[in-house]
Amino acid sequence: MSGSPYEHKLRVRVNGLLVRDDALLLVKINAPTREEPLWMPPGGGLEFGETMEACLVREMEEETGLTVAVENLRYVSEFVEPPYHAVEFYFDCRETGGTRQLGSDPELQDGEQMLLELKFIPFEQFVHYNIAPPFIKDKFVQDFGHEFCGTQFVSSEG
Repeated sequence: MSGSPYEHKLRVRVNGLLVRDDALLLVKINAPTREEPLWMPPGGGLEFGETMEACLVREMEEETGLTVAVENLRYVSEFVEPPYHAVEFYFDCRETGGTRQLGSDPELQDGEQMLLELKFIPFEQFVHYNIAPPFIKDKFVQDFGHEFCGTQFVSSEG
């Protein structure tokens, strides 16, 4: 895929880990880095002058219709697959309001939208979904059941 506005730029992305009843809120997207759609935690690009917390609150509302309180920074990951390069931050979130509904990316035109679907996916069903980054399928599920022990650097590679 070419022509993406994210090519040949370093992006800082902020993502939300919102759990309800042992299910993680994920969005199905047409990612510019993959031929097939995949499921990812909601989030997006940090804007100049914006805090990561403000970015995540904005992105969660844009993509999911939900308002959240940002809690622990659980993971930091780096995605490098030329022509794409992103440093990604994954925060635990707590739902504080709003109505869950699939949103849109305001920086993209109607015909260019990447968001396809939004739902809470139970942990035990993760094996049936194409979830990215790969550490969400195994590491997050293991870590979720334990007390938060600090931020971890994790690999985005499969």
